[in-house]
Amino acid sequence: MCRARPAPAQRAANVSSGARRAEPGRRNVARVTAAVSCRARTEPITPLRRGLVDYRTAWDEQRAHAAARADGAGPDVLMLLEHPSVYTAGRRTREHEKPMDGTPVVDVDRGGKITWHGPGQLVGYPIVGLADPIDVVDYVRRLEEALIVVCTELGVSCGRVDGRSGVWLAADGGRPERKIAAIGVRVQRGVTLHGFSLNCDPDLTEFDRIVPCGITDAGVTSLTAELGRPVRVAEVIDQVTAAVLDALDGVLPVSQHVLAPAPGNTAAGLALHLHPALR
Repeated sequence: MCRARPAPAQRAANVSSGARRAEPGRRNVARVTAAVSCRARTEPITPLRRGLVDYRTAWDEQRAHAAARADGAGPDVLMLLEHPSVYTAGRRTREHEKPMDGTPVVDVDRGGKITWHGPGQLVGYPIVGLADPIDVVDYVRRLEEALIVVCTELGVSCGRVDGRSGVWLAADGGRPERKIAAIGVRVQRGVTLHGFSLNCDPDLTEFDRIVPCGITDAGVTSLTAELGRPVRVAEVIDQVTAAVLDALDGVLPVSQHVLAPAPGNTAAGLALHLHPALR
């Protein structure tokens, strides 16, 4: 389990009863006495907004930050960006799940299967050192919680589906369960890499060439598709940044948010494993 400690002074003050006054962009949390952080450090995470960045360029930057953090020479950071259109395949991807038309795919070292990144999708890469004993599932649940809260605040009812990672909408009106945010992570030398993607206003037809996350009985959606209006990355990036920082430091506690599974739901999502160096 992650350890309990006070949140950074500039992030959240301890209170014994009632609700604290929310900082700009933050939410009120009642009766907080100590934040349960999953991070090894108390210094605040540094958000880095990168705009539109080539996937391999961002991957190189991730690894540079991770190496510096593991060596004790760099801070915890949260990279926030968009990618030009690209398909990335996690370690569990099968060949039949990739595009059949020869579209290039970048094989990566995260968990999970294949997904698409592109304009209109907010991608976040938290590069943070986790507290001992490392709990990767807890870390993923915190990322989910942050994205669930943001989507809910925008008016999209969503949650978790048992056995599947990410953020989902329930099946309704003849539509299957739909994933609105995906998560795929790696932990090496106690430091996280890769992260999450939130579909704001992307071209959802790009997912038609693949089996997203290896799941055949569900769909993919976006904030724009669900709300019936354009929702740009710029509209949500502040909320997502605040929610992720709060979730990792325990200011935003993890709740259940479990959706009832659709009939016949048997597909599995992301399998979470520790990197061999951590075992």
